[in-house]
Amino acid sequence: MKLNRRIIFLFALVIALLLPFNHSTLVSAKEKKKQSVEIPNHVLDISKENTYPNATEDQEVIEPSELTKELLEGLEKTPIENPDLIKMLNETTLKPSPIAIGYRGMIFLGRWPLNYKSNETNVNWQYQKINGNELNNLGGDTTQKLSFSQQTDKEIKGALTNKITNPDDVKKMMLLKAKHKTKLPLSYKAMVGKGTKKDQAYNVPVKKYGYLNAYAPAINEKGQITFGEVYIQLQGKNKKIVIKNVTKQGIGAWIPIQDYISFSFTLK
Repeated sequence: MKLNRRIIFLFALVIALLLPFNHSTLVSAKEKKKQSVEIPNHVLDISKENTYPNATEDQEVIEPSELTKELLEGLEKTPIENPDLIKMLNETTLKPSPIAIGYRGMIFLGRWPLNYKSNETNVNWQYQKINGNELNNLGGDTTQKLSFSQQTDKEIKGALTNKITNPDDVKKMMLLKAKHKTKLPLSYKAMVGKGTKKDQAYNVPVKKYGYLNAYAPAINEKGQITFGEVYIQLQGKNKKIVIKNVTKQGIGAWIPIQDYISFSFTLK
Protein backbone atom coordinates (compact mmCIF):
# COMPACT_ATOMS: atom_id res chain seq x y z
CA MET A 1 0.00 0.00 0.00
CA LYS A 2 2.84 2.38 0.98
CA LEU A 3 4.66 1.48 -2.24
CA ASN A 4 1.60 2.36 -4.34
CA ARG A 5 1.24 5.71 -2.57
CA ARG A 6 4.90 6.48 -3.17
CA ILE A 7 4.54 5.67 -6.89
CA ILE A 8 1.44 7.88 -7.16
CA PHE A 9 3.24 10.74 -5.36
CA LEU A 10 6.28 10.52 -7.66
CA PHE A 11 4.02 10.40 -10.73
CA ALA A 12 2.11 13.50 -9.55
CA LEU A 13 5.39 15.31 -8.85
CA VAL A 14 6.67 14.61 -12.36
CA ILE A 15 3.40 15.88 -13.90
CA ALA A 16 3.55 19.03 -11.75
CA LEU A 17 7.11 19.73 -12.85
CA LEU A 18 6.28 19.23 -16.52
CA LEU A 19 3.10 21.32 -16.61
CA PRO A 20 4.77 24.77 -16.36
CA PHE A 21 7.16 23.86 -19.19
CA ASN A 22 4.33 22.67 -21.45
CA HIS A 23 2.24 25.72 -20.64
CA SER A 24 5.03 28.18 -21.46
CA THR A 25 5.73 26.29 -24.67
CA LEU A 26 2.08 26.64 -25.72
CA VAL A 27 2.04 30.34 -24.84
CA SER A 28 5.24 30.88 -26.83
CA ALA A 29 3.74 29.07 -29.84
CA LYS A 30 0.57 31.20 -29.65
CA GLU A 31 2.57 34.43 -29.48
CA LYS A 32 4.70 33.34 -32.43
CA LYS A 33 1.56 32.51 -34.42
CA LYS A 34 0.07 35.93 -33.68
CA GLN A 35 3.19 37.65 -35.01
CA SER A 36 3.22 35.85 -38.36
CA VAL A 37 0.90 36.40 -41.31
CA GLU A 38 -0.90 33.48 -42.93
CA ILE A 39 -0.36 33.42 -46.70
CA PRO A 40 -3.61 32.72 -48.64
CA ASN A 41 -3.67 29.98 -51.28
CA HIS A 42 -4.04 32.48 -54.12
CA VAL A 43 -0.78 34.23 -53.13
CA LEU A 44 2.39 32.58 -54.47
CA ASP A 45 6.09 33.00 -53.78
CA ILE A 46 8.02 34.00 -56.94
CA SER A 47 11.46 34.52 -55.37
CA LYS A 48 12.97 31.72 -57.52
CA GLU A 49 11.16 32.70 -60.74
CA ASN A 50 11.53 36.49 -60.51
CA THR A 51 13.80 37.68 -63.34
CA TYR A 52 14.63 40.79 -61.31
CA PRO A 53 16.52 39.90 -58.09
CA ASN A 54 15.16 42.10 -55.32
CA ALA A 55 17.73 43.51 -52.94
CA THR A 56 16.80 42.57 -49.39
CA GLU A 57 16.24 45.73 -47.35
CA ASP A 58 17.88 44.52 -44.17
CA GLN A 59 17.84 47.29 -41.61
CA GLU A 60 21.02 47.57 -39.59
CA VAL A 61 20.32 46.77 -35.95
CA ILE A 62 22.41 49.21 -33.93
CA GLU A 63 23.52 47.88 -30.56
CA PRO A 64 24.06 50.63 -27.99
CA SER A 65 27.59 50.98 -26.63
CA GLU A 66 28.28 50.85 -22.88
CA LEU A 67 28.21 54.66 -22.71
CA THR A 68 24.97 54.78 -24.70
CA LYS A 69 23.39 52.16 -22.41
CA GLU A 70 24.41 54.29 -19.45
CA LEU A 71 22.87 57.37 -21.03
CA LEU A 72 19.63 55.56 -21.94
CA GLU A 73 19.02 54.36 -18.40
CA GLY A 74 16.01 56.01 -16.83
CA LEU A 75 14.19 56.67 -20.12
CA GLU A 76 11.42 54.09 -19.60
CA LYS A 77 8.66 56.68 -20.17
CA THR A 78 10.16 57.89 -23.46
CA PRO A 79 12.48 55.16 -24.78
CA ILE A 80 14.85 55.86 -27.65
CA GLU A 81 14.58 53.30 -30.48
CA ASN A 82 15.70 55.42 -33.43
CA PRO A 83 18.73 53.53 -34.86
CA ASP A 84 20.27 56.71 -36.31
CA LEU A 85 20.10 58.48 -32.95
CA ILE A 86 21.56 55.44 -31.16
CA LYS A 87 24.35 55.33 -33.75
CA MET A 88 25.13 59.01 -33.12
CA LEU A 89 25.20 58.42 -29.36
CA ASN A 90 27.58 55.49 -29.89
CA GLU A 91 29.95 57.84 -31.72
CA THR A 92 29.79 60.42 -28.92
CA THR A 93 32.78 60.72 -26.60
CA LEU A 94 32.13 62.25 -23.18
CA LYS A 95 34.76 62.24 -20.50
CA PRO A 96 33.87 64.80 -17.84
CA SER A 97 36.71 65.48 -15.45
CA PRO A 98 36.32 63.75 -12.08
CA ILE A 99 37.42 66.97 -10.38
CA ALA A 100 34.81 69.11 -12.21
CA ILE A 101 32.91 69.81 -9.00
CA GLY A 102 30.00 72.15 -9.57
CA TYR A 103 30.29 71.96 -13.36
CA ARG A 104 26.95 71.98 -15.21
CA GLY A 105 26.21 71.83 -18.91
CA MET A 106 23.51 70.90 -21.46
CA ILE A 107 24.37 69.69 -24.95
CA PHE A 108 21.47 69.96 -27.41
CA LEU A 109 21.45 67.10 -29.93
CA GLY A 110 18.38 68.25 -31.85
CA ARG A 111 14.74 67.28 -32.16
CA TRP A 112 14.37 63.60 -33.10
CA PRO A 113 11.74 60.95 -33.75
CA LEU A 114 12.44 58.78 -30.70
CA ASN A 115 10.32 55.66 -31.12
CA TYR A 116 7.44 54.13 -33.07
CA LYS A 117 4.50 52.31 -31.53
CA SER A 118 2.58 50.03 -33.91
CA ASN A 119 -1.19 50.07 -33.41
CA GLU A 120 -2.38 48.16 -36.48
CA THR A 121 -0.78 45.98 -39.16
CA ASN A 122 -2.89 44.74 -42.07
CA VAL A 123 -2.19 43.13 -45.44
CA ASN A 124 -3.70 44.23 -48.73
CA TRP A 125 -3.07 41.27 -51.02
CA GLN A 126 -4.20 43.34 -54.04
CA TYR A 127 -2.29 46.54 -53.31
CA GLN A 128 -1.33 47.19 -56.93
CA LYS A 129 -2.15 45.43 -60.21
CA ILE A 130 1.04 44.50 -62.02
CA ASN A 131 0.00 42.20 -64.88
CA GLY A 132 -2.84 40.64 -66.85
CA ASN A 133 -2.88 37.45 -68.96
CA GLU A 134 -5.80 36.33 -71.15
CA LEU A 135 -6.77 33.17 -73.02
CA ASN A 136 -9.54 33.00 -75.62
CA ASN A 137 -11.07 29.52 -75.83
CA LEU A 138 -14.43 30.57 -77.30
CA GLY A 139 -13.86 28.57 -80.50
CA GLY A 140 -11.84 25.74 -79.00
CA ASP A 141 -12.82 22.11 -78.67
CA THR A 142 -10.71 21.20 -75.59
CA THR A 143 -9.91 22.80 -72.27
CA GLN A 144 -6.90 25.14 -72.43
CA LYS A 145 -4.52 26.16 -69.63
CA LEU A 146 -3.63 29.73 -68.67
CA SER A 147 -0.48 30.55 -66.68
CA PHE A 148 1.13 33.71 -65.35
CA SER A 149 3.71 35.46 -67.51
CA GLN A 150 4.86 38.99 -66.60
CA GLN A 151 4.64 41.26 -69.64
CA THR A 152 6.76 44.22 -68.46
CA ASP A 153 9.15 45.19 -65.66
CA LYS A 154 7.04 46.45 -62.78
CA GLU A 155 8.20 48.52 -59.82
CA ILE A 156 6.04 48.71 -56.70
CA LYS A 157 6.74 51.60 -54.35
CA GLY A 158 5.71 52.10 -50.76
CA ALA A 159 5.40 55.39 -48.91
CA LEU A 160 4.25 57.15 -45.77
CA THR A 161 0.57 58.08 -45.92
CA ASN A 162 0.99 61.59 -44.49
CA LYS A 163 3.69 64.23 -44.13
CA ILE A 164 5.99 64.10 -41.13
CA THR A 165 9.35 65.53 -40.12
CA ASN A 166 12.40 63.24 -40.44
CA PRO A 167 10.54 60.88 -42.81
CA ASP A 168 13.59 58.64 -43.45
CA ASP A 169 14.05 57.92 -39.73
CA VAL A 170 10.32 57.26 -39.36
CA LYS A 171 10.26 54.88 -42.34
CA LYS A 172 13.17 52.87 -40.88
CA MET A 173 11.47 52.41 -37.52
CA MET A 174 8.14 51.46 -39.11
CA LEU A 175 9.84 48.95 -41.41
CA LEU A 176 11.68 47.33 -38.50
CA LYS A 177 8.48 47.00 -36.46
CA ALA A 178 6.42 45.67 -39.42
CA LYS A 179 9.11 43.09 -40.29
CA HIS A 180 9.22 41.89 -36.70
CA LYS A 181 5.44 41.52 -36.53
CA THR A 182 4.81 39.88 -39.92
CA LYS A 183 8.03 37.91 -40.59
CA LEU A 184 7.64 38.86 -44.27
CA PRO A 185 10.24 40.22 -46.78
CA LEU A 186 9.21 43.88 -46.64
CA SER A 187 10.75 46.81 -48.47
CA TYR A 188 9.64 50.25 -49.64
CA LYS A 189 10.58 49.11 -53.16
CA ALA A 190 9.81 45.79 -54.87
CA MET A 191 10.33 44.70 -58.47
CA VAL A 192 8.80 42.01 -60.66
CA GLY A 193 10.87 41.47 -63.79
CA LYS A 194 9.62 41.02 -67.34
CA GLY A 195 9.42 37.34 -68.30
CA THR A 196 8.76 36.11 -64.77
CA LYS A 197 6.58 32.99 -65.02
CA LYS A 198 4.80 30.61 -62.69
CA ASP A 199 4.00 26.98 -63.55
CA GLN A 200 0.62 26.95 -61.80
CA ALA A 201 -2.05 26.68 -64.52
CA TYR A 202 -5.75 27.61 -64.57
CA ASN A 203 -8.23 25.70 -66.75
CA VAL A 204 -10.17 27.62 -69.39
CA PRO A 205 -13.07 25.43 -70.63
CA VAL A 206 -14.47 25.40 -74.17
CA LYS A 207 -16.50 28.51 -75.09
CA LYS A 208 -14.92 30.51 -72.28
CA TYR A 209 -12.55 33.47 -72.04
CA GLY A 210 -10.03 33.32 -69.16
CA TYR A 211 -8.52 36.29 -67.33
CA LEU A 212 -5.58 35.97 -64.93
CA ASN A 213 -4.72 39.19 -63.11
CA ALA A 214 -1.67 39.54 -60.87
CA TYR A 215 -1.31 41.94 -57.93
CA ALA A 216 1.56 42.98 -55.70
CA PRO A 217 0.67 42.77 -51.98
CA ALA A 218 1.66 45.30 -49.34
CA ILE A 219 1.47 45.87 -45.60
CA ASN A 220 -0.55 48.78 -44.28
CA GLU A 221 1.20 49.83 -41.07
CA LYS A 222 -0.41 52.33 -38.69
CA GLY A 223 0.87 53.69 -35.42
CA GLN A 224 2.29 56.61 -33.49
CA ILE A 225 5.65 58.38 -33.58
CA THR A 226 7.04 60.07 -30.48
CA PHE A 227 9.21 63.17 -31.02
CA GLY A 228 11.34 65.00 -28.50
CA GLU A 229 14.23 67.40 -28.01
CA VAL A 230 17.29 65.43 -26.91
CA TYR A 231 19.87 66.86 -24.53
CA ILE A 232 22.92 65.42 -22.79
CA GLN A 233 23.12 66.86 -19.30
CA LEU A 234 26.53 67.10 -17.65
CA GLN A 235 26.77 67.69 -13.92
CA GLY A 236 30.20 67.26 -12.41
CA LYS A 237 31.38 63.81 -13.46
CA ASN A 238 27.79 62.59 -14.05
CA LYS A 239 26.02 62.55 -17.42
CA LYS A 240 22.54 61.59 -18.61
CA ILE A 241 20.05 62.12 -21.44
CA VAL A 242 17.17 64.53 -20.93
CA ILE A 243 14.12 64.56 -23.23
CA LYS A 244 12.07 67.77 -23.45
CA ASN A 245 8.96 68.96 -25.32
CA VAL A 246 7.67 65.48 -26.17
CA THR A 247 4.93 65.26 -28.82
CA LYS A 248 3.19 62.37 -30.55
CA GLN A 249 1.88 62.08 -34.10
CA GLY A 250 -0.16 59.41 -35.85
CA ILE A 251 1.41 57.94 -38.98
CA GLY A 252 0.70 55.29 -41.58
CA ALA A 253 2.70 53.61 -44.32
CA TRP A 254 2.34 51.22 -47.24
CA ILE A 255 5.21 48.73 -47.36
CA PRO A 256 5.30 46.28 -50.33
CA ILE A 257 5.98 42.58 -49.82
CA GLN A 258 8.84 41.45 -52.04
CA ASP A 259 8.61 38.36 -54.28
CA TYR A 260 4.96 37.52 -53.60
CA ILE A 261 2.09 37.80 -56.10
CA SER A 262 -1.64 37.58 -55.53
CA PHE A 263 -3.63 36.03 -58.39
CA SER A 264 -7.25 36.51 -59.46
CA PHE A 265 -8.68 34.15 -62.08
CA THR A 266 -12.06 34.71 -63.76
CA LEU A 267 -14.00 33.13 -66.65
CA LYS A 268 -16.42 34.82 -69.05
